[in-house]
Amino acid sequence: MSDQAAEIAALRARVAELEAQLAEQSRATNALVARSQEKLYWLERWHVDLDALMAKPGAEQALELVKRLRGGVRAVRRTKRRLAG
Repeated sequence: MSDQAAEIAALRARVAELEAQLAEQSRATNALVARSQEKLYWLERWHVDLDALMAKPGAEQALELVKRLRGGVRAVRRTKRRLAG
């Protein structure tokens, strides 16, 4: 195989690798957009304006509290499933 043919083969392999990376990135981006659209749908359906809500004093602390409560609920559910099953 000549040097030129070897270089062409290496370039083709690199192009295939980059195309695979692009396809994976596209899949991940589409999944992220779909999750974001679903969240936005429910916020709009419930008429929640996050910008106005987060501009209020104490909003960040309330959000942190909600996150901790959700974590606690998840831990309780996980423990309940382990004990039951």
